[in-house]
Amino acid sequence: MSNNGPIALAADKDAEASSTSIYDAIRHDILSGALEANERLKISALAKQHNTSTNPVREALQQLRGEGLVLFTPNQGARVRPIDMDFVRDVAEVGYQLEPYLLKLFVETASAEDIAELERIQDEIEALNFKDKARHTDLNHAFHETMYERHYNRVAFGVWKQHREILGSISTRIPIAIGRQEAILREHRALIDAIKAQDVDRAVKVLNQHIGDAGRHVVDQLRIEQTRASRHRSA
Repeated sequence: MSNNGPIALAADKDAEASSTSIYDAIRHDILSGALEANERLKISALAKQHNTSTNPVREALQQLRGEGLVLFTPNQGARVRPIDMDFVRDVAEVGYQLEPYLLKLFVETASAEDIAELERIQDEIEALNFKDKARHTDLNHAFHETMYERHYNRVAFGVWKQHREILGSISTRIPIAIGRQEAILREHRALIDAIKAQDVDRAVKVLNQHIGDAGRHVVDQLRIEQTRASRHRSA
């Protein structure tokens, strides 16, 4: 006899929420560097760390395997995929292809309220002035998501969002150079101006420069981080 009563449904929802939160936590730890490259991922240890059973951990690791963030080796189990410059480049290039496509519809259909929301977020970014990296990452994500979330192509939006979250998590482990900080603020304002004018070509040109420079900055900072780590190990 099937147990589909309210208690069973609530338990299913709790299990789903638990699996999702474990997945998010492990994913963030991999991308931020809290879990080091090639580190063994022991299911029992992760379950204890996150105060859960082993099933949500297994499900999370399988999902992360599908994203390429966890590698499985026969007789050795799961380990962390190294987050190297090639991986970051590949993730960033997805954004290079998708973001201009998603932006065009927004430029053509943006209302005064939409532009006001972009300006509100940008005002908060500027007031924060990079003093809180995690908060800046959230605001920067909100700025871009505001422009893309209305797009009818939900597959394209979903892929962009997943890859943006990956880059956001990686960016928490590296500093934002002063010159890049200034460029971010300048490029966001130029993008808002192009949207106000409903100038699709200008908006796409600004965006291409913005995301291209951002991707190169992350790769450059990772290269510096890896060089320092290599010198530290050999010292």
